Amino acid sequence: MPDALFSPAAARNAAPIVELLKRVLPPSGLVLEIASGSGEHAAHFARALPARVWQPSDPDEAARRSIIAHARAAGLANIRLPLAIDATRQPWPVTRVDAVVAINMIHIAPWDATIGLMAGAEATLPEGGILYLYGPFREDGQHTAPSNAAFDDSLRARNASWGVRDIEAVAAAGRAHDLHLVERVPMPANNLSLIFHRGYRGSAVDREFTP
Repeated sequence: MPDALFSPAAARNAAPIVELLKRVLPPSGLVLEIASGSGEHAAHFARALPARVWQPSDPDEAARRSIIAHARAAGLANIRLPLAIDATRQPWPVTRVDAVVAINMIHIAPWDATIGLMAGAEATLPEGGILYLYGPFREDGQHTAPSNAAFDDSLRARNASWGVRDIEAVAAAGRAHDLHLVERVPMPANNLSLIFHRGYRGSAVDREFTP
């Protein structure tokens, strides 16, 4: 697979993420993955979740070639060709999905990408639709582990607009687009999964992260 890229992080976290996705995603339907990167997750998730149709996407052409390579190697009918989606640019080239997934995206992108992700999810999800985020987050302005603090420093050294985001700010960005944080799940390696519902209000988790 000459076009295929490989990510050690994707290989490590695919199994715990997919176990959670089995629980929180709708039992069937179309799942849009924003910033699919190498495409390893897309192939793994499409294989593990055969009742869902997986729609990968990435703004980078090399990443899209890698996604196609992994999808072809997987030989699965429920994974689509990748879309060229930049989360900051609206509207997205897809009008309706049942869930949106973004893994290790918002800290390796400017804050505008988080706002665009929320806007795009609001526009494409039905009432009660799921937005799933995975990655490191700060809570109460503090890193949850020294390794995350060091990672944050390295991100900001590479690009001043990148960085580990505050969960409260992410929750607020979601609420501005009718996406409400309903569950926060600790994950391996000091990461978190955040599950948002479109149009769902009154969650105790959402209230916890409301200033």
